[in-house]
Amino acid sequence: MVIAGLQKTTLIDYPNKIACTVFTHGCNFRCPFCHNPELVVKPPNETIPEEKFFNFLKKRKTMLDGVVITGGEPCLQKDIVSFCKKIKKEDFLVKIDTNGSFPEILQKLLKEKLTDYIAMDVKSSFEEYEGTTGGFNGVGKISKSIELIKNSNVDYEFRTTVVNGMHTKESIENIGKLLKGIENFSLQNFKYSKSISSEFTKENEFSKKELEKFQKILEKYIENVNIKNVG
Repeated sequence: MVIAGLQKTTLIDYPNKIACTVFTHGCNFRCPFCHNPELVVKPPNETIPEEKFFNFLKKRKTMLDGVVITGGEPCLQKDIVSFCKKIKKEDFLVKIDTNGSFPEILQKLLKEKLTDYIAMDVKSSFEEYEGTTGGFNGVGKISKSIELIKNSNVDYEFRTTVVNGMHTKESIENIGKLLKGIENFSLQNFKYSKSISSEFTKENEFSKKELEKFQKILEKYIENVNIKNVG
């Protein structure tokens, strides 16, 4: 595993759990609004050896409930399955954050009961996926991952980061139709700080009122729609 970073404690990345967050390096998407560009476009300055991470984890057994594995795209890592096995062996919960482009990896993790929570980003409607992701056009894989997660026995959420100038009411309507019947969805507002493309500014954030309109659209199709990064 290429571990590019470690957040030793988080109260927000794993719902209702105390966890640490492992940041993996590399991603097969080039979303221009990506908020972790340092994990995507250049090699890490330094990495954390697995042995060092597991030594840390063993010392936190009475303090942490689980481990969040995020990126980048964790499913790019050739050792992701064995890494999750090692974490589970230490009796921690595992949450995976993914862009859904590797359904075969998700299927293996689910089959072997190596993940307890999956959060999948749905970048936009399928018609707009290639532009939103910087060139990815394998929407069949995205569709398969959605079905795998939706029909699994693990806790999950889907989420979309919305960017003014890239997402519209039509985009949101189509995302709702795509995810019809799921239980949990997070509508995440783009927050201007850093991104792969320098063209994004504060103007690309949506207002609370605009997000609430999106929320109402999505609630026609999805049971629970949560808004994040308001104001």
